[in-house]
Amino acid sequence: MSDIIIGILATLGTLFVLLAAVGVIRMPDTYLRISVTTKAATLGIGLILAAAAIYFNEISITSRVLAIILFILLTAPVGAHLIGRASYFIGVKLWSKSLIDDLEGKYKKSTHELKSEGTEED
Repeated sequence: MSDIIIGILATLGTLFVLLAAVGVIRMPDTYLRISVTTKAATLGIGLILAAAAIYFNEISITSRVLAIILFILLTAPVGAHLIGRASYFIGVKLWSKSLIDDLEGKYKKSTHELKSEGTEED
């Protein structure tokens, strides 16, 4: 029974990692590529690691796998946010068919400051 669960988790994880790789190639701009890799690859790696924890069935390996999954879940969104923000600051263009630029008019290029909705301009 555990072999079936391991096979399902490993296969699903591999498919999500494959979809992330295809998404990196297919997405038209940097911001969409960041979104694909953060979501699909994180889930794929988590599923593959869960399959490894079940396969080895040892408390030391399971605790390491849980620590790695937690680390990935905490760091992947933060890293993606920082890459996206840096890309916007250096002027990487949005996809031509993007409808909304949420930061338009809120970013001051000379000081790299972002203004929120509630702050007044000087």
